[in-house]
Amino acid sequence: MRLLPSIKCKNAALSCFRYISEASSSAASVDQHDVLAKRNAMFNKEQERQRSLIARLEKIEVQYEGAPKNATLIMNKGLSTPFDCARHLTEMLLKRSCIAEVNGVPWDMHKPLVEDCRLRLLHFHDQDPFVANKTFWRSCSFMLGAVIESAFKDGVTVHLHSFPPPDVKSGSFVHDAQLGLPDWSPRKEELQILSVQMVKLAYRELKFERLEVSKDLALDMFQDNPHKRKQIPDIAEHSEGNVVLYRIGEHIDISKGPMMGSTRFLGRCTVAAVHRVQKDGLDLYRFQGVALPYGMLLNHFAYGLIEERGRLLNHGWSRAQAW
Repeated sequence: MRLLPSIKCKNAALSCFRYISEASSSAASVDQHDVLAKRNAMFNKEQERQRSLIARLEKIEVQYEGAPKNATLIMNKGLSTPFDCARHLTEMLLKRSCIAEVNGVPWDMHKPLVEDCRLRLLHFHDQDPFVANKTFWRSCSFMLGAVIESAFKDGVTVHLHSFPPPDVKSGSFVHDAQLGLPDWSPRKEELQILSVQMVKLAYRELKFERLEVSKDLALDMFQDNPHKRKQIPDIAEHSEGNVVLYRIGEHIDISKGPMMGSTRFLGRCTVAAVHRVQKDGLDLYRFQGVALPYGMLLNHFAYGLIEERGRLLNHGWSRAQAW
């Protein structure tokens, strides 16, 4: 059983956070709730529309390669996923597989298979865990965005900007956001609160849902976020006119992926720092974290070194400058 960490803090010191302060009935609060509800309704509608396009069931042959032994599975084209394949194999594979590899290409555990293929199921203890680790780092950035989006109290504007491609060697996973807080410098207790929210996401065991949508639908879904609306046309231009979205819980964002199958793979986690940076002419906050996959243990001293490195400004994919 996973136990959630608990921390004690003073309300006055953490007044910018939603889950510390009293809920507000302001118009800003209602608007934000409406935005999330509308975005999720559009996601659900498009998801159902795409599923309805499968007029009849066709079978495909999936050649599984790996422990405990190779196997041939007959699955449903456009419906069955690597996760479904793992369900047909062993409980061990179902629990430990965080990402798949289909015909040598990294593939989401919940992304439908569309043709006869070779399948491998990857995990963090593979002989070469490069793909699993990269997927974990990317997924942590996505989860951090979910925490940022929901953390601040009503009246504080939050516009998620972006997160760089995963680079474990950089020392931290990252998510950039624009906040309606002109001079915020988070205290240690506030960083602890954010860390706990990350672990709570893991505790909920939320599935990463993938959905590819048209440029126009993506623009409509993110009409409240000026950064996303600016990014979407360029993303679509380089992706055959489409945009890939992911969802955990009510949080939806843009990413090429792939992501790990579930938030449950997140183990020990620390939101180590928040730096103010300038990027694309914008004043942004760069949230940085470090984490270990669930079940992977590290002594206190070694993890402390990882946390220290995670506090250093991660320059990510840009020449962002501190401000």
